[in-house]
Amino acid sequence: MAVVLTMVVLAAVVGSGRASAAEEDGWRLRQGFYEQSCPQAEQIVRHYVEQHVPLAPSVAATLLRTHFHDCFVRGCDASVLLNGTNGAEAEKDAAPNLTLRGFAFLDRVKALLEHECPGVVSCADVLALAARDAIAVLGGPFWRVPTGRRDGRVSVKQEALDQIPTPTMNFTDLLASFRSKGLELPDLVWLSGAHTIGIAHCDSFSERLYNFTGRGGPSDADPSLDAVYAANLRRTKCATPTDNTTIVEMDPGSFLTFDLGYYRGLLKRRGLFQSDHALLTDAAAQADVESVAGGPPEVFFQLFARSMVRMGMVDVKTGGEGEIRRHCAVVNG
Repeated sequence: MAVVLTMVVLAAVVGSGRASAAEEDGWRLRQGFYEQSCPQAEQIVRHYVEQHVPLAPSVAATLLRTHFHDCFVRGCDASVLLNGTNGAEAEKDAAPNLTLRGFAFLDRVKALLEHECPGVVSCADVLALAARDAIAVLGGPFWRVPTGRRDGRVSVKQEALDQIPTPTMNFTDLLASFRSKGLELPDLVWLSGAHTIGIAHCDSFSERLYNFTGRGGPSDADPSLDAVYAANLRRTKCATPTDNTTIVEMDPGSFLTFDLGYYRGLLKRRGLFQSDHALLTDAAAQADVESVAGGPPEVFFQLFARSMVRMGMVDVKTGGEGEIRRHCAVVNG
């Protein structure tokens, strides 16, 4: 059952930097943006998510990941949903986005909204709301999402390759990536907690299992990864370093439940990505991980929701800066 959080949004929108740039004009995001223009908008999104995510719970992770990848490239403007045109490849064609699979799900939600209120609700807001509602379905927090985003008209493959954080990043590079979007260390720690419902393909972390130091041999794994866990992954999941089809749960045993399992596994040196382990290489980040892992889930839920609101405001387009796409995969006209 979702934990409802009502107090995190106010704390999240008053900060400084690019994450709150929407406040600089008269079209800033706000809760209940569609109360007059499309009163049923949020209910339509939530109802569809609550109906369909239980039938395919892993969709929740891909919706959340899609929202994250969208916000890190050109801001939260649904540019990740656009198809390439005239031979030019778009963000969704970049390697980090090839495993995203929630596009049809979002198209169906958008079609329902277009039937109710044509040309009113942006694809960017559909994505932000659907990601929130999917987390709630898996037992995570529910929070008020400021809305009023406009959709971008540009999507470039190379920008996604350049700006989306990679699984091999060290802490310095991760923090620099987040700060370039107006986010800070706490946001890095709490948003990483989304990996509690994540899955990964073997080839995204296999360099930690095979020939990590260059010595060769089956035992040449990343020493920062628990040796027993690494051996089990090689034996039961990732038999070869080039396996790009087998998937592994990032929070084994509870990856369909939004909980503290990711952080507790991380402290056992069982984070799949180098970027997961990187959180333990910084004293402040490690202290945050240890603190939340030993506490009640409600504390993490509140912190996660606050950082989600902050991320959802990164470089948003409002007013005349964007459009309301009728179809999320193509610009109007």
